[in-house]
Amino acid sequence: MSTTYAITVDGHLDDHGADRFRGLGIARNDDGTSILTGPITDQAQLYGVLAALSGIGATLLSLRVIEPAPSPVLDRPLHTDRLTIRPAKAEDAEATWSFRRLDAVTEWLTSRPAGFDDWRTVFSAPARLATTAVVELDNTIIGDLMLRREDAWSQQEVAGQATGTQVELGWVLDPAHTGRGYAAEAAGELIRYCFEDLGVRRIVAVCFYDNEGSWRLMERLGMRREQHGVRDSLHRNGQWLDSLGYAILAEDWKPTRP
Repeated sequence: MSTTYAITVDGHLDDHGADRFRGLGIARNDDGTSILTGPITDQAQLYGVLAALSGIGATLLSLRVIEPAPSPVLDRPLHTDRLTIRPAKAEDAEATWSFRRLDAVTEWLTSRPAGFDDWRTVFSAPARLATTAVVELDNTIIGDLMLRREDAWSQQEVAGQATGTQVELGWVLDPAHTGRGYAAEAAGELIRYCFEDLGVRRIVAVCFYDNEGSWRLMERLGMRREQHGVRDSLHRNGQWLDSLGYAILAEDWKPTRP
C-alpha cells in the first residue's frame, strides 16, 4: 500500500534526471522552492528519493504525508419527485451562505461563522464536503444535509462488526422554502439511501428540545425519541437547554416511495 508524500526542497529542480526521484511529480514555486509529490510504496523508496536529493545538494525543507481526501458518504445524486440531493462541492459555499447566514437558521446550529470567508473555509474542507449534500429545487440550492457515517458503540472484541453501521443525519433548509414538505422529502430519501444502498442498521439525529420544527420532522420520518437530556446542552445565548435524540432501525423503516 502506497503513501502520498509532499517533499519540499530549496531551489528549483529541473526535469533532467527526474527519473532518480522515482516518478514523483515536480512543482516549482514562485518562492524559489520545489515540491516533489506522489505515491511512495515503502521506506526503501522514500530513502532512495531523499538520497537522490542529497546527492544533488538539494536542501530538504519539509517532508509530509498527504492524507487522501475522504470519500463522500453520498456518492451520486438522488432524485425525488421534486428535488435533487447531490454531493456538495466547494463552489456551493456561496449558495448555501445565502440562508446559512440568517439568524433564524443559525439559532439552532452548532456554529455561526463570522462571515462568508469563514463559512467558505469551513464548508470547503474535504472532511466537511464528504459528509454534506445539497438540496436542489429546479437547479436552485434550497438546503443542505449532513450525512455522517460512524461506528456504533461496541465492546472491543466485536468492534469490527460495529464499524460503519450507523449514520447521523442533519438538515438545514432555506426559510423561504419551508412549509412545503421539502425537508421531509429530502431527508426521507437520504434515509432510504442509507438503509438500501449503504446497508447501515441505524440512523440517528439530535437537536435542541426548543427546536420543535426539527424534532417534529424526525417524528414524521418515523424516527422514535430515544433520549431526552435535561439542561445538558449549552446554547450560545448562555442558557443550558434540553436536548433530544431520535433514531430509527432498518428493521423498523417503512419506505414511503413506490
